[in-house]
Amino acid sequence: MNTFMTYVVLGISLSAPIGPINAAQLDRGARFGFMHAWLVGLGAMCADVVYMLLIYFGLAHFLDTPFVKTFLWTFGCFVLIYTGIETLNNLKVPPETPSGQPLSGANSFRSGFMMALMNPLNILFWLGIYGSILASSMQSSGMLSILLHSLGIFAGILLWDVVMATLASSFHRFAGPKTLRFISASAAVCLLGFGAYFGYKAYIQLFG
Repeated sequence: MNTFMTYVVLGISLSAPIGPINAAQLDRGARFGFMHAWLVGLGAMCADVVYMLLIYFGLAHFLDTPFVKTFLWTFGCFVLIYTGIETLNNLKVPPETPSGQPLSGANSFRSGFMMALMNPLNILFWLGIYGSILASSMQSSGMLSILLHSLGIFAGILLWDVVMATLASSFHRFAGPKTLRFISASAAVCLLGFGAYFGYKAYIQLFG
């Protein structure tokens, strides 16, 4: 149990630093409430599962190829900048879609999934951290240990997802319009900044 909790803490510590997903969760939660913020994080976690399975089944060398890295930096740049611009455009719009219907949960889930899937920093994490966990677990106690450690990491990520969604939804319930606009604007700037960084990395990968 102590080992499991260690990996839960690892999952929380890996999720806590500010990044595109946390920024998107704050924006969605402040504008639309707990469920949308939670679904953004859940979508991102599902993308993590994809990378985890790819590494487990020995496809790490494919993820580390220059072509895949360039594609992910480029497409990740597009996804983040598009999301950032969309967030800025919605600053003065009530939390409804143009059709007047509430934003769908599928949209929030898809947004989190795509941002995490097209984030090459996720690849570096899973190749580095999870790859080493996989290797050490295989040597020590085999498949049961790998499953336990993996569940611990994802329990930590899921717990942080709930914390972020709760925090963001508290802004939705209690903050005034100006505060909500400030949160959304800050999230948009963060997303655009990460998008610009991804674009720079794509440029370096292609021409550096």
